[in-house]
Amino acid sequence: MKNIFNIILCLLLLAACDDQIYPDLADAPPIIVVDAWINNKPEPQTIKLSMTQPYFDNSEDSGITNASVFIIDNEGNRFDFLDNGDGNYTWTPPVNESFGKVDNTYDLTVISEGITIQSSSKMNRVPKVDSITFRWEEESLGFPESYFGEFWSRDLEGTGDTYWIKAYKNDQLLNKPSELNLAYDAGFSAGGEIDGLIFISPIRDAVNPFDESTDGQEMLSPYSDGDSLHVEVYSITNEAHTFLTELRIQTDRPGGFAELFASPLSNVDTNIENTTSNEIALGFFCVSAVEGNGKRLDIKNVPKVP
Repeated sequence: MKNIFNIILCLLLLAACDDQIYPDLADAPPIIVVDAWINNKPEPQTIKLSMTQPYFDNSEDSGITNASVFIIDNEGNRFDFLDNGDGNYTWTPPVNESFGKVDNTYDLTVISEGITIQSSSKMNRVPKVDSITFRWEEESLGFPESYFGEFWSRDLEGTGDTYWIKAYKNDQLLNKPSELNLAYDAGFSAGGEIDGLIFISPIRDAVNPFDESTDGQEMLSPYSDGDSLHVEVYSITNEAHTFLTELRIQTDRPGGFAELFASPLSNVDTNIENTTSNEIALGFFCVSAVEGNGKRLDIKNVPKVP
C-alpha cells in the first residue's frame, strides 16, 4: 500500500511541475529532406527540397535551389521538374494529360552540389468513390444536433492495397494530424483481413472535422446547410502507409499528462537514399492514383430520423 501512495505522490508532483525549460541541444549537421508526393491528377506536380534545421529554429526554410530533379518510369519516359527558385520543383503536364499510369514504376533522382539522391515508387490501383452522403444525428456525447458526412467506396479485391483518404470541407483540406485518414484494404491494418469490402465506418466517418466553438464550450456540427464535402482516395505503397502512420504518431500529440507515457520523438522511416555517401537523407517519394467525389449539404434532403 505504501508503494501505491508513493507512486500517486510522484504523479501529483509531476503534474504540478509547469516550469518551462530550455535545454541546450548540440547542433547537428543539416540533412537533405525530399518531399515528393506525386499523383495523376491533371495538374502541376511539385517536389520540395529542403535541409533540416535546429529544433528550436522557427524560421522558414528557404529550400534547396539549383538542383537537377527528374523521374524516369519503367517505359523510359522522363519527367523533368523545373526549379522555381524557392526549393520547389514543378512538372506541368500537357493539356488534358496527367502524370504516369497505374502499375508503372517510377525512379526519382535528385542531384544537388555533387550529392545524388534516389528513390523508387509504384503507382498502385485505386477504387472509385461511388458517392457522398450526409446524415442527421440528435444531440449526444457533447455534440449538438449535427450533420455528419460520409463517403462510400469499396476496396479492390486482392489483399495489400493501401490508401490515403483526403477530405475537403468547402475546398479546405482537413489537415490536422488527427485528421490523417489511412486505410489498409477496407480496414486499418493488415491484421484486419478486410478485403474487397466497403471501407469500415470509422474510415468513412473520418472525413468529419471535429471543431469547438470559439469559446471552447461546445462542439460544432461538422457540416452545416450549404457546406460542401469533397473526398479523394489516393493509392499509396505499403511503405508510404507505414511512413504516414509513424508520422501521425509523431505529430498527433495533444499534450498534457499523457505525454509522460508517449513515444519519444524520432525520425520516421524513409525510402530516400543518398547514393553518393553514407550521410542519410530524409523524406519520402510516393506516386499515387486518385479518385474523388463530392457533394453539397442540403438539409432539406436529409431526414431527421432519431
